[in-house]
Amino acid sequence: MLGDVLLISEKHIVAAHEIVKLVLEQKKPKFIIGISGESGSGKSELAHSVAKELKKHGIVAKPLHIDNYYRILPLERTQWRWDHGIENVVGFGEYDWETINRNVDEFKRGAMSTGPCVDLVTEQVDQLTTDYSGVDMLIIDGLYSIQTPGVDLAVFIELTYHETKKAQVVRGKEPQNEYRARVLEQEHKVVQSLKPKAHLLINMDYQVVKL
Repeated sequence: MLGDVLLISEKHIVAAHEIVKLVLEQKKPKFIIGISGESGSGKSELAHSVAKELKKHGIVAKPLHIDNYYRILPLERTQWRWDHGIENVVGFGEYDWETINRNVDEFKRGAMSTGPCVDLVTEQVDQLTTDYSGVDMLIIDGLYSIQTPGVDLAVFIELTYHETKKAQVVRGKEPQNEYRARVLEQEHKVVQSLKPKAHLLINMDYQVVKL
């Protein structure tokens, strides 16, 4: 996302180093890493840290943030959720999986790819074009990223929104009110359902645990 605030710290760098060691053991052409976790758990920070660590090994890895792929535009999403019931609509169905899967397929084929990119300042959705011919790995991060078909290494961050409320304020996420609380609770339920799909866990101490 354009304008997103990344708070990369030592824990993200250390975890990325451990993840990359495992990736190098099993890497193959057009390898895909998925990183899931609740809001504020450090998904984007970890994705960028992994990409930078892979670069040290001569591997070009591109982060893909699937929070860019909401079907409902940012300026309309709050009202849409209220109108349709937060507990009914927050989850997998909010994402444009057809476009996500198309962009992933374009990565695998090394093709030119155009996908959405949210500008957090204007809250508009731009279109970003990427040439995947020179990209070796894709790092998909987002609430439900390990749900994406074709993920080779699924990473799940165990931190919940209860532990990351402070990060929400620092990163300029939505205000901490009834709406946001209900959204976070529903996301919590859906994200936690993905944990069995993980190959690696980032535990509460941000240590990498192989399953």
